[in-house]
Amino acid sequence: MDERQALIAFGAMSQETRLKIVRLLVKAGPDGMAAGSIADAAAVSASNVSFHLKELERGGLVAARRDARSIVYSAQYDALSGLIRFLMEDCCAGNPAICQPALTPSCCEPAEIAP
Repeated sequence: MDERQALIAFGAMSQETRLKIVRLLVKAGPDGMAAGSIADAAAVSASNVSFHLKELERGGLVAARRDARSIVYSAQYDALSGLIRFLMEDCCAGNPAICQPALTPSCCEPAEIAP
């Protein structure tokens, strides 16, 4: 990931509702969530969630697919991992022991997402 891509992705997430949506979709896993379910979980209107999802799609952080009459959104894990790698690639002047706690996977540990 280059700096321009990182800026676009971080810009897409730099809003409270969009960050909440990304976290919901990460938690939902590869199956994703229907737009209506995202709106309910994020406590926003359907039109509002649509606006935010379009921004996240533009940032490459979520993808949409049609499932019957629903649009299902899922997190783009490669893009999210790319953001983390972008931030950590020059970590600690080449001393990986300092950065190890930040690089240790914690993605499968249960965490609550505040409503």
